[in-house]
Amino acid sequence: MKILGIIGGIAPASTIEYYRLLVEGWRERMPGYPPVLINSIDLDRLLGMVSSRALDALSAYLSEEIQRLSRAGAHLALLASNTPHVVFDRLRERSPIPLVSIVEATCGAVRTLSLKRPGLIGTRFTMQGSFYPEVFSRHGISLLKPGEADQAFIHDKYMGELAKGVFTTQTRDRMLEIAGRMRKELGMDGLILGGTELPLLLRADSLDGMPLLDTAKIHVNDALARMVS
Repeated sequence: MKILGIIGGIAPASTIEYYRLLVEGWRERMPGYPPVLINSIDLDRLLGMVSSRALDALSAYLSEEIQRLSRAGAHLALLASNTPHVVFDRLRERSPIPLVSIVEATCGAVRTLSLKRPGLIGTRFTMQGSFYPEVFSRHGISLLKPGEADQAFIHDKYMGELAKGVFTTQTRDRMLEIAGRMRKELGMDGLILGGTELPLLLRADSLDGMPLLDTAKIHVNDALARMVS
Protein backbone atom coordinates (compact mmCIF):
# COMPACT_ATOMS: atom_id res chain seq x y z
CA MET A 1 0.00 0.00 0.00
CA LYS A 2 1.34 3.40 -0.96
CA ILE A 3 1.38 6.19 1.64
CA LEU A 4 -0.30 9.37 0.40
CA GLY A 5 1.13 12.75 1.31
CA ILE A 6 -1.20 15.76 1.33
CA ILE A 7 -0.21 19.41 1.15
CA GLY A 8 -3.11 20.77 3.18
CA GLY A 9 -4.28 23.82 5.06
CA ILE A 10 -5.03 25.56 1.75
CA ALA A 11 -7.70 25.95 3.12
CA PRO A 12 -8.25 23.98 6.34
CA ALA A 13 -11.94 23.17 5.71
CA SER A 14 -11.24 21.39 2.45
CA THR A 15 -8.29 19.51 3.96
CA ILE A 16 -10.68 18.08 6.53
CA GLU A 17 -13.03 17.12 3.70
CA TYR A 18 -10.16 15.45 1.81
CA TYR A 19 -9.41 13.26 4.82
CA ARG A 20 -13.09 12.39 5.27
CA LEU A 21 -13.37 11.43 1.59
CA LEU A 22 -10.16 9.39 1.76
CA VAL A 23 -11.40 7.38 4.74
CA GLU A 24 -14.82 6.88 3.14
CA GLY A 25 -13.36 5.88 -0.22
CA TRP A 26 -10.77 3.57 1.30
CA ARG A 27 -13.34 1.70 3.36
CA GLU A 28 -15.45 1.17 0.26
CA ARG A 29 -12.47 -0.68 -1.18
CA MET A 30 -11.05 -2.54 1.84
CA PRO A 31 -11.10 -2.71 5.65
CA GLY A 32 -9.14 -0.33 7.80
CA TYR A 33 -7.97 3.19 7.14
CA PRO A 34 -5.79 4.86 4.49
CA PRO A 35 -2.11 5.55 5.20
CA VAL A 36 -1.95 9.35 4.95
CA LEU A 37 0.50 12.08 5.93
CA ILE A 38 -0.83 15.67 6.05
CA ASN A 39 1.50 18.66 5.86
CA SER A 40 -0.61 21.69 6.78
CA ILE A 41 1.03 24.79 5.31
CA ASP A 42 0.48 28.56 5.61
CA LEU A 43 -2.55 29.62 3.52
CA ASP A 44 -1.83 33.35 3.85
CA ARG A 45 1.74 32.91 2.68
CA LEU A 46 0.63 30.87 -0.32
CA LEU A 47 -2.08 33.34 -1.32
CA GLY A 48 0.33 36.24 -1.00
CA MET A 49 2.67 34.59 -3.48
CA VAL A 50 -0.16 33.77 -5.90
CA SER A 51 -1.61 37.28 -5.70
CA SER A 52 1.76 38.89 -6.41
CA ARG A 53 2.54 36.35 -9.16
CA ALA A 54 5.68 35.31 -7.30
CA LEU A 55 5.59 31.93 -9.01
CA ASP A 56 9.28 31.12 -8.53
CA ALA A 57 8.91 31.66 -4.78
CA LEU A 58 5.66 29.67 -4.75
CA SER A 59 7.32 26.77 -6.56
CA ALA A 60 10.24 26.80 -4.14
CA TYR A 61 7.93 26.92 -1.12
CA LEU A 62 5.69 24.07 -2.27
CA SER A 63 8.62 21.98 -3.48
CA GLU A 64 10.17 22.21 -0.03
CA GLU A 65 6.90 21.08 1.58
CA ILE A 66 6.60 18.15 -0.86
CA GLN A 67 10.18 17.19 0.01
CA ARG A 68 9.12 17.19 3.66
CA LEU A 69 6.35 14.69 2.87
CA SER A 70 8.77 12.52 0.92
CA ARG A 71 11.25 12.47 3.78
CA ALA A 72 8.41 11.48 6.12
CA GLY A 73 7.72 8.41 3.96
CA ALA A 74 5.04 9.44 1.44
CA HIS A 75 5.12 7.49 -1.84
CA LEU A 76 2.95 9.98 -3.76
CA ALA A 77 1.42 13.36 -2.98
CA LEU A 78 -1.25 15.87 -3.88
CA LEU A 79 -2.08 19.52 -3.29
CA ALA A 80 -5.50 19.71 -1.60
CA SER A 81 -6.46 22.84 -3.53
CA ASN A 82 -6.95 23.99 -7.12
CA THR A 83 -5.20 27.37 -6.98
CA PRO A 84 -1.59 26.16 -6.36
CA HIS A 85 -1.85 24.01 -9.48
CA VAL A 86 -0.79 27.20 -11.24
CA VAL A 87 2.76 25.85 -10.67
CA PHE A 88 1.94 22.13 -10.83
CA ASP A 89 4.14 21.37 -13.85
CA ARG A 90 7.14 22.96 -12.13
CA LEU A 91 6.45 20.98 -8.97
CA ARG A 92 6.12 17.71 -10.87
CA GLU A 93 9.53 18.24 -12.47
CA ARG A 94 11.18 18.83 -9.08
CA SER A 95 9.28 16.33 -6.95
CA PRO A 96 11.02 13.17 -5.70
CA ILE A 97 7.63 11.37 -5.64
CA PRO A 98 4.71 11.25 -8.12
CA LEU A 99 2.17 14.05 -7.82
CA VAL A 100 -1.56 13.61 -8.49
CA SER A 101 -3.03 16.53 -10.47
CA ILE A 102 -6.52 17.74 -9.62
CA VAL A 103 -6.80 19.25 -13.12
CA GLU A 104 -5.87 16.06 -14.96
CA ALA A 105 -8.20 14.01 -12.75
CA THR A 106 -11.05 16.45 -13.40
CA CYS A 107 -10.41 16.41 -17.13
CA GLY A 108 -10.69 12.63 -17.01
CA ALA A 109 -14.03 12.90 -15.22
CA VAL A 110 -15.34 15.40 -17.78
CA ARG A 111 -14.37 13.05 -20.60
CA THR A 112 -15.99 10.09 -18.86
CA LEU A 113 -19.24 12.08 -18.66
CA SER A 114 -18.83 13.11 -22.33
CA LEU A 115 -19.39 16.77 -21.48
CA LYS A 116 -18.94 19.11 -24.44
CA ARG A 117 -19.31 22.55 -22.86
CA PRO A 118 -18.19 22.40 -19.21
CA GLY A 119 -17.98 25.54 -17.12
CA LEU A 120 -15.37 26.42 -14.50
CA ILE A 121 -15.67 28.44 -11.30
CA GLY A 122 -13.19 28.94 -8.46
CA THR A 123 -10.83 31.66 -7.29
CA ARG A 124 -9.87 34.37 -9.76
CA PHE A 125 -6.48 32.66 -10.05
CA THR A 126 -8.18 29.46 -11.22
CA MET A 127 -10.80 31.05 -13.48
CA GLN A 128 -8.30 33.35 -15.20
CA GLY A 129 -5.28 31.05 -15.09
CA SER A 130 -4.03 28.92 -17.97
CA PHE A 131 -3.50 25.68 -16.03
CA TYR A 132 -7.05 24.35 -16.55
CA PRO A 133 -7.37 25.35 -20.25
CA GLU A 134 -3.93 23.93 -21.07
CA VAL A 135 -4.88 20.45 -19.84
CA PHE A 136 -8.39 20.47 -21.29
CA SER A 137 -7.31 21.81 -24.68
CA ARG A 138 -5.16 18.69 -25.18
CA HIS A 139 -8.45 16.80 -25.44
CA GLY A 140 -10.23 19.39 -27.56
CA ILE A 141 -12.33 20.72 -24.66
CA SER A 142 -12.94 24.45 -24.22
CA LEU A 143 -13.97 25.74 -20.80
CA LEU A 144 -16.77 28.23 -20.22
CA LYS A 145 -16.31 30.89 -17.53
CA PRO A 146 -18.60 33.41 -15.83
CA GLY A 147 -18.62 37.07 -16.87
CA GLU A 148 -16.29 39.52 -15.16
CA ALA A 149 -18.82 40.71 -12.56
CA ASP A 150 -19.70 37.15 -11.60
CA GLN A 151 -16.02 36.19 -11.43
CA ALA A 152 -15.42 39.10 -9.06
CA PHE A 153 -18.32 38.00 -6.83
CA ILE A 154 -17.17 34.36 -6.76
CA HIS A 155 -13.56 35.31 -5.96
CA ASP A 156 -14.52 37.78 -3.24
CA LYS A 157 -16.85 35.30 -1.54
CA TYR A 158 -14.26 32.55 -1.90
CA MET A 159 -11.52 34.52 -0.22
CA GLY A 160 -13.72 36.39 2.25
CA GLU A 161 -15.94 33.50 3.31
CA LEU A 162 -15.23 30.01 1.98
CA ALA A 163 -11.48 29.98 2.64
CA LYS A 164 -12.30 31.00 6.22
CA GLY A 165 -14.83 28.21 6.65
CA VAL A 166 -17.89 30.46 6.34
CA PHE A 167 -20.75 29.05 4.25
CA THR A 168 -23.98 31.07 3.97
CA THR A 169 -27.31 30.41 2.29
CA GLN A 170 -27.15 33.78 0.53
CA THR A 171 -23.80 32.99 -1.10
CA ARG A 172 -24.98 29.50 -2.05
CA ASP A 173 -28.11 30.89 -3.73
CA ARG A 174 -26.11 33.44 -5.71
CA MET A 175 -23.60 30.79 -6.85
CA LEU A 176 -26.43 28.58 -8.06
CA GLU A 177 -28.02 31.55 -9.82
CA ILE A 178 -24.74 32.20 -11.66
CA ALA A 179 -24.55 28.53 -12.64
CA GLY A 180 -28.12 28.64 -13.92
CA ARG A 181 -27.40 31.69 -16.08
CA MET A 182 -24.24 30.12 -17.49
CA ARG A 183 -26.27 27.08 -18.46
CA LYS A 184 -28.99 29.15 -20.10
CA GLU A 185 -26.84 31.76 -21.82
CA LEU A 186 -23.72 29.72 -22.70
CA GLY A 187 -25.15 26.25 -23.21
CA MET A 188 -23.07 24.84 -20.36
CA ASP A 189 -23.64 21.10 -19.83
CA GLY A 190 -21.71 20.65 -16.58
CA LEU A 191 -19.97 22.83 -14.00
CA ILE A 192 -16.51 22.17 -12.57
CA LEU A 193 -16.35 23.30 -8.95
CA GLY A 194 -12.75 24.38 -9.35
CA GLY A 195 -12.32 25.27 -5.71
CA THR A 196 -12.22 22.56 -3.07
CA GLU A 197 -14.43 24.59 -0.71
CA LEU A 198 -17.22 25.00 -3.29
CA PRO A 199 -18.68 21.49 -2.74
CA LEU A 200 -18.89 22.34 0.97
CA LEU A 201 -21.05 25.32 0.06
CA LEU A 202 -23.24 23.82 -2.66
CA ARG A 203 -23.62 20.29 -1.24
CA ALA A 204 -25.11 18.88 -4.45
CA ASP A 205 -24.03 16.58 -7.27
CA SER A 206 -26.24 18.24 -9.87
CA LEU A 207 -28.31 21.33 -10.65
CA ASP A 208 -31.61 20.42 -12.31
CA GLY A 209 -29.93 17.39 -13.87
CA MET A 210 -26.70 19.16 -14.87
CA PRO A 211 -23.65 17.63 -13.15
CA LEU A 212 -21.67 19.66 -10.64
CA LEU A 213 -18.16 18.18 -10.56
CA ASP A 214 -16.65 18.03 -7.08
CA THR A 215 -12.94 18.39 -7.83
CA ALA A 216 -11.92 17.36 -4.30
CA LYS A 217 -13.83 14.07 -4.57
CA ILE A 218 -12.51 13.43 -8.09
CA HIS A 219 -8.97 14.14 -6.87
CA VAL A 220 -9.33 11.80 -3.90
CA ASN A 221 -10.69 8.98 -6.05
CA ASP A 222 -7.72 9.28 -8.42
CA ALA A 223 -5.30 9.24 -5.48
CA LEU A 224 -7.01 6.20 -3.94
CA ALA A 225 -6.75 4.28 -7.21
CA ARG A 226 -3.01 4.97 -7.26
CA MET A 227 -2.56 4.05 -3.59
CA VAL A 228 -4.00 0.57 -4.03
CA SER A 229 -2.66 -0.15 -7.53
